[in-house]
Amino acid sequence: MTETLRFTQVDEGMQDDEGMRRFTFAYALSKVRSSVSTGKLGYYTLTFLSFLLKKPPEVAYSYENKHPNHLRGIINSMEASVQQNPLERLARAQCMSTREIVETLEQIGRLPTNTAPQLFLPLAEHPEEEVRLLAAKNLAKLENRALLDSLAQLARRESSTRVRRELVSAIGRLRHPDIIPHLLKFLSDEDPKVILQAIRGLLLFRESPEVMTHLEKLKNHPNELVRKALVQVFHKRSGDSPRCLPHVYSPEWLHNKIVNADVLEVIKYVPDESVHLTFTSPPYYNARDYTLYQSYEGYLQFLVRVFTEVHRITKEGRFFVLNTSPILIPRMSRQHSSTRYLIPFDIHPLITKIGFEFIDDIIWVKPEPSAKNRNGGFFQHRKPLAYKANSVVEYVIVYRKQTDKLIDWNIRQYDEETIEASRVLGDYEKTNLWKIAPSADPVHPAVFPVELAERVITLYSYRGDLVFDPFAGRGTVGLAAMALGRYFFLTEKEPIYAQYAKQLLSEGNLFCQKHPELLSLEQFIALSQENNQYCLLLFEAVLESLDREGATSSAV
Repeated sequence: MTETLRFTQVDEGMQDDEGMRRFTFAYALSKVRSSVSTGKLGYYTLTFLSFLLKKPPEVAYSYENKHPNHLRGIINSMEASVQQNPLERLARAQCMSTREIVETLEQIGRLPTNTAPQLFLPLAEHPEEEVRLLAAKNLAKLENRALLDSLAQLARRESSTRVRRELVSAIGRLRHPDIIPHLLKFLSDEDPKVILQAIRGLLLFRESPEVMTHLEKLKNHPNELVRKALVQVFHKRSGDSPRCLPHVYSPEWLHNKIVNADVLEVIKYVPDESVHLTFTSPPYYNARDYTLYQSYEGYLQFLVRVFTEVHRITKEGRFFVLNTSPILIPRMSRQHSSTRYLIPFDIHPLITKIGFEFIDDIIWVKPEPSAKNRNGGFFQHRKPLAYKANSVVEYVIVYRKQTDKLIDWNIRQYDEETIEASRVLGDYEKTNLWKIAPSADPVHPAVFPVELAERVITLYSYRGDLVFDPFAGRGTVGLAAMALGRYFFLTEKEPIYAQYAKQLLSEGNLFCQKHPELLSLEQFIALSQENNQYCLLLFEAVLESLDREGATSSAV
């Protein structure tokens, strides 16, 4: 009866520990599982029954002799109960396959703080990485300070960076000054994501000079994510200046304006953080007479200058969506080859350097008949190496102006009425594969469909927002913006297209309160100067009013 005594002692010593009681119960049950399956009720059966009924072994023995079938029923019922509880199932992990252990660990949700860590500690050293990972996640849920040394040792020995990140996260969740020396050691980890978890835990102790000294040493860390995290720690939060305009506000004098001029000449007169969304499709490199550049590098640098200004005028945390695709420059003669330029991929790193954060890559798929045929010869001879695919896709790349604020902050700037009016209703495309037919126009040779602009504007702006297109063409972005209750601001260099855009936007202006206006560069500059002076005077009046209110409050 040694086993019975051991079970009873464990149970009595852990009367207040529900986790240990369940662990002991499941362990006892595992001992009788085989005897139940074979029909032999022996020593472990009596041990378990004694433990279960809190009765002396001789009482259990007597009961087993008088009611063997009933006893089997009790044990089978308790076995079913254990099968339904992942914690009790986990106590028999040594009898389970790796797959069963993983499935059991995945089923565990929120854990009571008094859950026995003995359930998970052995699994944190399991040969299989997935088991160790899930064990680490469940240990983190316990937030048990007594586990600090064990977690630190496991993390130092762990070879998998995924598991090590979870263990370091578990240390950080203990939220006690004792974790500081352990987390400081992980600031030199080879995996930047482990370092980020250590930083996250240490930021709870910003008041500690030791912590801030160590974090400051990482400001020039080679990894960009680590540097970005520390910029947010050591620099003033963006958008906190008292001179920033309200987030939902955009200058009214920009509303529904088309400016017929070079975008770089226009945009420098636009105030900082005026625009909520920019959606554009820039002219393709040397594809049309109006898009001629001396070199491909010169073309990319031109776009960088434009997008740098777009970044300046974009409100904090708002979106810049770029539609572009590779371009084919025809060959000079049959003795030469054509050249393709991968514009979306070449411009991408330059955009992220400006200060935009990559969010999504959306693939716009057109019907196959709309593509220019490039494989006619191959269709005839079918000789390998000569294949050329017909291009039916364009890229719609989504960027967000870098900020330390989450999207939720942007959303909270709007009142409930605007949020409700802007909700995306009905069916919508849930993938990044957008199947939209292209559009053609009798005046402009390269237009994107209104449907594409409507999707982008619906998903990345609110009603009343200001939407900008620096390469407006026929004004498709403006048409979509008006239809969706947004304002537009457009620039277009070519007079014929600017006039055409004005015509189309005026025709679609039946229910729009703000009538479209076409301005020259000189008219726009004059409008800018007039309104900037007015805004300055208004702003100074508001500041004076606030100062007076503050003085009155102090006097009271």
